[in-house]
Amino acid sequence: MNIAYPFQFDSRGRTASSDEEKHIRDLIEQVLFTSPGERVNRPTFGSGLIQLVFQPNSSELAAATQFLVQAALQQWLGDLIRVDSVQVESDDSRLLVVIQYMILKNGQSKIEHFVRE
Repeated sequence: MNIAYPFQFDSRGRTASSDEEKHIRDLIEQVLFTSPGERVNRPTFGSGLIQLVFQPNSSELAAATQFLVQAALQQWLGDLIRVDSVQVESDDSRLLVVIQYMILKNGQSKIEHFVRE
């Protein structure tokens, strides 16, 4: 059973669960939007993506962000997915991340959009 993220209860009052694909998407979201140092027992977990929202836009920053995100996903979820591409766009306080990946367990390719405002 995969626990749903964010943690919630289902209609029966039990811990909500999610299927494998939704669970992997939830894990990706956790890696993207967790800052290193935020988790007590895993101080290096996360990508640091949130701090980059407030940096001035440039092609260098976009390239560095893509590298940072891809490295974090490979480090923390490399046994579950293969990251094929990462695209990051920042517009004022809005951040759009598009990730193309393959689920290793079943070979299914997915494209997910994550927005942080």
